[in-house]
Amino acid sequence: MRLWSLHPKYLDSKGLVALWREALLAKAVLNGETKGYKNHPQLIRFKKNKNHNSMINTYLLHIYKESLSRGYKFNGNKIGSEFTSSKIKVTQGQIKYELKHLISKLKIRDPSRYMELINIKEPEPNPIFLVVEGGIESWEII
Repeated sequence: MRLWSLHPKYLDSKGLVALWREALLAKAVLNGETKGYKNHPQLIRFKKNKNHNSMINTYLLHIYKESLSRGYKFNGNKIGSEFTSSKIKVTQGQIKYELKHLISKLKIRDPSRYMELINIKEPEPNPIFLVVEGGIESWEII
């Protein structure tokens, strides 16, 4: 499971579809609707928030909005109705690490998207996140 901190606009089509599915799985895990992935490190930042349901819904909403801008047919009814304007902190090092990780995937999977991203110096996060100083997050598996 990878719940990208990066803005979903950077993902290629396969990445965006995978993120949608994985974020829906994360929502199910956070709501106690599944047995697996309960201790997945990518969920730590959502679990730390008492309003994790509105946090994951807001995260999903931004993925959904990106899907609409691309003409995809994601089912927005799966998101839920609770949203938040609160932010989850993510470190600058994490954002840059994820961009590097994504670029390495795209070099093979989507060379044209790779070329679009290789010169980005300050990537934007998914709008649910607030970028703060710091290195790679402790929950990241390198």
